[in-house]
Amino acid sequence: MATYEQALVLVQRLEDELLSRRPLIERNSDYYRGKQPLAFASEQFRKFHGDRYREFADNWVPVVADAPVERLTVNGIKLSGATEADKDLWRVWQLNSLDADSQLGFLGAVNSCRSFVLVWGDPDDPDTPEVTFEDASQCVIAYQPGSRRKRRAALKRWDDGSASYATLYLPDEVWKFERPVLGVSSKSTQEQAIDEELNRWQVRDTGLEPNPQPNPMGVVPMVELPNRPTLSEEPVSDITGVISMQNAINLLWAQLFTAADYASFPQRIVLGAEVPEIPILDDKGQIVGSRPVNMERFAVDRVMFFTGENVKVTEWTAANLEAYTAVMEVAVGHIAAQTRTPAHYLIGKMANLSGDALLAAETGLVKRVEEKQIWFGQALREMFRLIALARGEDAKAADIAAGQVIWADAESRSHAQMADALTKLKQIGFPFEWLALRYGLSPTEVADLVTMRDRELAADPMGAITQLMAHDPRQSVEDEEAA
Repeated sequence: MATYEQALVLVQRLEDELLSRRPLIERNSDYYRGKQPLAFASEQFRKFHGDRYREFADNWVPVVADAPVERLTVNGIKLSGATEADKDLWRVWQLNSLDADSQLGFLGAVNSCRSFVLVWGDPDDPDTPEVTFEDASQCVIAYQPGSRRKRRAALKRWDDGSASYATLYLPDEVWKFERPVLGVSSKSTQEQAIDEELNRWQVRDTGLEPNPQPNPMGVVPMVELPNRPTLSEEPVSDITGVISMQNAINLLWAQLFTAADYASFPQRIVLGAEVPEIPILDDKGQIVGSRPVNMERFAVDRVMFFTGENVKVTEWTAANLEAYTAVMEVAVGHIAAQTRTPAHYLIGKMANLSGDALLAAETGLVKRVEEKQIWFGQALREMFRLIALARGEDAKAADIAAGQVIWADAESRSHAQMADALTKLKQIGFPFEWLALRYGLSPTEVADLVTMRDRELAADPMGAITQLMAHDPRQSVEDEEAA
């Protein structure tokens, strides 16, 4: 059991770590949404054209981030020693709308290096704990020294209106704090220190609910989903390496637009002539002065008369704007290679590609997705274990710890290719339920399909036998040998 001072120190330390991560999280979020500054521009270009392209972005970041997420689909959880997915845990998953929210959690991890999932019991429905995916800007986990998995504490911190809230999760209890939102201050350092002391975290008034309240699960109920973790450093976002090339592409577009304004058409030059002027006449028609010709009007009318003995007209050829687009295509190709995103996702050029060629082109993306299935699957397996603990099922929680998350196939195939492959696997003896799962059906859909199949067998046994013989040539050979 922690004292108030111990809990407060832990909250402050975790908050400091959380705040140190926020600049990177906010930057990545801005780039994903297309809020990108004009970078790498020279001072002269920025001075004259920076404001013009402030809101422009040729945004490739969402393509890179969304590519693996759209192939990350959880189909269930299978306990150690079980032959099929657990239906009760899948019910909890569905009732918490995690088939949709898990996509948000996966995208958050891909963008922000990590995301989190929180499990807590629901007093109104003890059989269905509340499970929510949490953003990396609001949550942080402290691990035991020397461990990347044993959780010591977790913090969720957020602002709502004029108040900040924090919930500290420990293995044996949960503390809830609040304080006024700390804004930017013009006070001196000493005055700010006094204000911070007065506005330090205070135990939140939770009404009839105790604070701190006991944690019946016995473990920290929050799990981290790391994206591309390393042994000693922080996890890595999929878009970290994209940002520099994204900045370069935006600058090239800005320069192309500028060149299109000034040099995309042939420019005629007049040599050996004075700047044309229009005479100014008085009421009697006498010339009393002159004024320069409106050159802007000349640019529209395309007509001007020049006088003089040595006047010569020459021409600048139009700029080759394709030089910019060629460099952009190279930059986009680099993004594809560095992030293992299929080139046809980015460049959009597909012509007469066979199914095998497409599969080969997507091999890097498939491997990238499978890597995420390993790390996210480990976290989701722990999430399902927390669900069992919240329901008081300790024995089941132990089986879940050694279980397996069932994912949809990361590889994209046509129905014809899939049907042909499954037919061949059926002929060498693979069971029907395994084939149905491989086809991409969820365990619930497979159970329904098996029920319908059994019903058809009962209604027409002879037809089922004929169909079985048609799909299994070995059965016909065995029948002939028996005869």
